[in-house]
Amino acid sequence: MTDLHVPGTPFGFASTADDVLAGVDLSGTRALVTGATSGIGTETARALAAAGATVVLGVRDVDAGSKTAAGISASTGNQEVGVGRIDLADLASVRAFVGTWRGPLHMLVTNAGIMALPELTRTPEGREMQFAVNFLGHFVLAVGLHDALARADGARVVSLSSSAHLAGPPVLDDVDYRFRPYHPVGAYAESKTATALLAVGATRRWADDGILANAVNPGAIATNLQKHTGGLQTPPERRKTVAQGAATSVLLAASPLLAGVGGRYFEDCAEAEVVTERPAGFRGGVAPYALDPGNAERLWELASRLVS
Repeated sequence: MTDLHVPGTPFGFASTADDVLAGVDLSGTRALVTGATSGIGTETARALAAAGATVVLGVRDVDAGSKTAAGISASTGNQEVGVGRIDLADLASVRAFVGTWRGPLHMLVTNAGIMALPELTRTPEGREMQFAVNFLGHFVLAVGLHDALARADGARVVSLSSSAHLAGPPVLDDVDYRFRPYHPVGAYAESKTATALLAVGATRRWADDGILANAVNPGAIATNLQKHTGGLQTPPERRKTVAQGAATSVLLAASPLLAGVGGRYFEDCAEAEVVTERPAGFRGGVAPYALDPGNAERLWELASRLVS
């Protein structure tokens, strides 16, 4: 983590993405948001575009992405909203996208994700699908775009995690479930710890290049993500709208209040409390293992070997 004290913000649980970016001018900046054809990905992209950023939607389905981009342009008046094909389960697709990028990248929001696949599924490279899509594909994307981020002179990476990470850290000796029984929610939890550690590792390695990364728990939002779990299990009073769910992402991506902050985990527009045991009910917090520099380094080394 950066040593900088993290200030409080005037925002909280009920704040929306537009609340967070009110008065913020992102003209002249470029953002890439993965998983932007629905849910909080679309809202994150829309809010950044509304503040003046040039936004690229990193999506698997280009037709759906083009329709989403057109809708964002129509609603914001910003015509600088484009689409790029990224299939995070296919590292060749990720690398192909990286090869097309030109110029600086100021904001990378690794929003795309899948959750609780009922059956053990593997990518063409043989990786367990949730670990591959939620973490490994984004790892390759971020590493591949490092130089573009460095050229931005103050880039921010926002890595979407989840309160599910509190169910446990990844078992680095068996991330592909070749020796353990597969558990749909367990695999999701491990992948979301990995996404939090991606922010820690990127900040430690890239802060001197002007790149800082933070992890975000967006909260409980009813989206396509829960299609394998039967919908939200969260009490109604803890649920958020899509606009509220995108607020913490855009806070970390673009708010001047968080300039210079990296390697942290945020929820409800504030830095999360570190908890030493899994909370009962639906309280938040971040586990120490999701912020541990040693864990981040081991995961980074493993990921580098897996994608080499």
